[in-house]
Amino acid sequence: MEKSKITKAVLGRLPQYLAFLEDVSAQDIPFISSTKIAKELSLGEVQVRKDLSVVCGKGKPKLGYRTGDLIKSIESCLGQSKLTPAVLVGAGKLGKALLEYDEFEKYGVQIMAAFDCNEQVLKIHRSLEILPMSQFQEFCRTHDIKIGIITVGEGSAQAVCDQMLASGITAIWNFAPCKLRLPEGVLFLQENLAVSLAYLNNQLLDQKRKEKEEI
Repeated sequence: MEKSKITKAVLGRLPQYLAFLEDVSAQDIPFISSTKIAKELSLGEVQVRKDLSVVCGKGKPKLGYRTGDLIKSIESCLGQSKLTPAVLVGAGKLGKALLEYDEFEKYGVQIMAAFDCNEQVLKIHRSLEILPMSQFQEFCRTHDIKIGIITVGEGSAQAVCDQMLASGITAIWNFAPCKLRLPEGVLFLQENLAVSLAYLNNQLLDQKRKEKEEI
């Protein structure tokens, strides 16, 4: 199945399925049904069948899915068989928070190093190096980096983006609150934390309005 057909919601549930299936595999259970998966994970059976059909098609009648094959299919969809290397630029509070996050590899991405122009933050952060920007291009080309994460301020974001493009990066995840100029063919995701929080707040206010109407 093509990854492009996997929705964000389904992608978010795949690690949950994988963790459960690995436990099942350890018990030498050759087949597992969508009914069993749904019950154990407290999910809807229809939802589970839809999710897994995107990953590997339908299971066998009366048997379900072959556990080992389903694990391999999910790992393939998540990209765990071959992690994509990434770098982060901007080792401030947000950048370091992302470096602390342990879940990226479950989704097929490995942050190889972080970079910053501030010499005071250049050090080892956990197991990752925080390197000077003077080493950025060489590092990216040596390690064939294709994903760049921008966590610098608005004023520096475009310059960092240009450096990433010049270093062979073709996919950018931007946290800076600004619009970047990009050539065609570059994959781009703008992360706006304020908008996400505003959306959640809007949902909360809408829920409160509905509760008042029901009284």
